Amino acid sequence: PCTAPPLLLRLGHPAPWNETMRPGDNKWTMTIWGRDIDTGEAKFGYQKTPHDEWDYAGVNVMMLSEQKDKDGKLRKLLTHPDRNGIVYTLDRTNGDLISANKMDDTVNWVKQVDLKTGVPIRDPEFATRMDHKATEICPSAMGYHNQGHDSYDPEKQRFFLGINHICMDWEPFHAAP
Repeated sequence: PCTAPPLLLRLGHPAPWNETMRPGDNKWTMTIWGRDIDTGEAKFGYQKTPHDEWDYAGVNVMMLSEQKDKDGKLRKLLTHPDRNGIVYTLDRTNGDLISANKMDDTVNWVKQVDLKTGVPIRDPEFATRMDHKATEICPSAMGYHNQGHDSYDPEKQRFFLGINHICMDWEPFHAAP
């Protein structure tokens, strides 16, 4: 068996952006992948925003660290602050979701992420469906964290990142052909 660490990749949003034109979770968009570095075989995949309605893309930086968990075991971690306003931490050796926390209390498209299933529990008030006008969706399509560079201080065990506080309104309409 391969003992090399997995090659870590991420995939962006589905198209077209109009979510009514592409039903389902749109696997495997918005996914962090761990692949065997020797064979390319997928070791794990974690989809952060199934059926992305907001163009969150999710191609932000992935920071690698080694930290102790609550039981004192040293773990190899991947921390990903996503445009969708959630900071995800996964065990980078096997893809286990360790945490998924809102960057701040204004993130509202999601109520929380179920840590057992990894699925975001959405708030339907902030959906972009064609029969609904949503206001103050946070974050906007620009994201709370876009493509800025982040850093990790291993001595202080702290992450540093810049975030945006921009929300948006969504008003659907049909365009004549």
